[in-house]
Amino acid sequence: MIKVTNLSKKFGDLAVLKGIDFEVKQGEIVVIIGPSGTGKSTLLRCLNYLETPTTGIINIGPVKVDAANASSKSVTQLRQQSSFVFQNYALFANKTALENVAEGLITVWKEPKQQALATSKKILEQVGLGDKINHYPVQLSGGQQQRVGIARAMAAKGEVILFDEPTSALDPEWVDEVLAVMKQLAQGRQTMIVVTHEMQFAREIADKIIFMEQGHIVEQGSAEQMFTAPKSERTRAFLARATK
Repeated sequence: MIKVTNLSKKFGDLAVLKGIDFEVKQGEIVVIIGPSGTGKSTLLRCLNYLETPTTGIINIGPVKVDAANASSKSVTQLRQQSSFVFQNYALFANKTALENVAEGLITVWKEPKQQALATSKKILEQVGLGDKINHYPVQLSGGQQQRVGIARAMAAKGEVILFDEPTSALDPEWVDEVLAVMKQLAQGRQTMIVVTHEMQFAREIADKIIFMEQGHIVEQGSAEQMFTAPKSERTRAFLARATK
């Protein structure tokens, strides 16, 4: 369903991603781990062209985009295949939780407003925020804001939801409520690619784990294999530190 081939990204002379290749099946949960500054978030942002890759081919569902000749139309089509959950929530401060979730349905998918609002209300109820639909972001806790961000991603009709360290900006007491919603999505076999430092969470939900370092994929495999018998010494060293 998703195939990434020879993906690279440079910022000036700095190569952040170097020849990335991987595949994701329908309904698969892939977790990307690795040291800070190694290109994990940049990889996620390249998948829907929030960052423009320097080279590489990205296939998501029926859409294929080659960085060598990407058109604005093909990039728009690619973006419609995925939705993004940001570290810092990225909600519209002047819109309610309900309006934040409905915005994409109305502006991107051209749904009638009342239909979009009804759909968004159901999704907010699914993530436990049925009583907060008319609250503005400033009236919500960090965990609640991130759940609104996840609800917005759920509403976007994409093939895959991309999570960029969704708990990194949260106070510890709010982390579990966000992870619970993500586990709920995983149980429903929503295709997800997740960048996270939450190792126990990764071990619990991932079908595949990708370990990145210095812009490369060092190793990838099942959660069981990666946590119990990683093949690379660099993977072993990272997990030994990260799971202390």
